[in-house]
Amino acid sequence: MSQVAILARVTVREGKAGQYLAALEPLLEQARKEPGTLLYAVHRSADDPQVFWTTEVYADDAAFAAHRATEAHAAAEPVFTELIAAADVTIGETVMATGLDR
Repeated sequence: MSQVAILARVTVREGKAGQYLAALEPLLEQARKEPGTLLYAVHRSADDPQVFWTTEVYADDAAFAAHRATEAHAAAEPVFTELIAAADVTIGETVMATGLDR
């Protein structure tokens, strides 16, 4: 079974970056508890402080589904709707990496 890789690039509404990062905290904490979550990283653009992206890698489809089914994920969705001005999410598979048991 292939790993599931997610790259989500978001632009948050003006002045909402702090709230966005705070809303990500419970998701990051949840991801730390999930054996199938291999990587969950949040990045911020050096050029635009309103632009963030997350890189997520899951062991397989079941691990990705388990993460999406958590209370933390359900609680974050409506908050993100209020904070995010634009988003682009790509779902794929890891084909090459270092540090991911690949």
